[in-house]
Amino acid sequence: MPPARRRARAYDDTTIRAAVTSQFAHLGRAVGTLTAEQLALPTRLGDWTVRELVAHTALMVDAIPDLLDRPAPPRVELALLDWPAATASLGPRVDEAARSLAAAEPDLEARYARAADRLTRALDGAAPDRLLGISPGAMRLADFLVTRTVELTVHTDDLNDALGLHIPHERQTLAACTRLLADVLAQKAPGGSVEVRVPPHAVVQCVEGPRHTRGTPPNVVETDPLTWLRLATGRTSWAEARDAGKVSASGERADLAAFLPLLG
Repeated sequence: MPPARRRARAYDDTTIRAAVTSQFAHLGRAVGTLTAEQLALPTRLGDWTVRELVAHTALMVDAIPDLLDRPAPPRVELALLDWPAATASLGPRVDEAARSLAAAEPDLEARYARAADRLTRALDGAAPDRLLGISPGAMRLADFLVTRTVELTVHTDDLNDALGLHIPHERQTLAACTRLLADVLAQKAPGGSVEVRVPPHAVVQCVEGPRHTRGTPPNVVETDPLTWLRLATGRTSWAEARDAGKVSASGERADLAAFLPLLG
């Protein structure tokens, strides 16, 4: 019999809405300071420049009011923990949209301001269980907003990396991103032989093998939230993080290289 599907943890919808709105505001303020030279700088995302990355992040948030403007699908088709795998095929479409907006939009600061206003108005009164017809399958609004914490956290880190900035991470945005990606790992590698700790936000048991029940776990992986999201999204490799001292791993099973990344 296959293992039972892992259920996503509960997220407070009011907290997630505030976190998404606040993190996007941090990005908008940073975008407003960027020069043409900074927008032309390379990023760690293939051949995207900062301009394409900034355009993509605006589109990612603009998608929420766009989806709420459309008729609701009849049923849920995509669970929250299945979102990373389901979006793996969307790369070419995402790339085309980001390049198109980056080429067509002369004022990205104004685009962010419009997107922020549209987001606030669209979320006002929208029910958490309202279904959205996203490409991989219909999702609850509340679940889709949790996925936006991943996108916003990751792309904030991408911009900081490209520009040497220190755009802040909202605590609740980073927490939700960390927890979702930890739970996705536990679903991808079910079991109880390894304890993965990402303090202060997440602890999960994963990887098939003898289950730990008492005392100090024999196999423990521990890292910080930003290193975890970089591992989970392929921004850094397991070996790179281990060599840099960003991950501690003890025990013969405490090697997650085979399960990473979780999100491309």
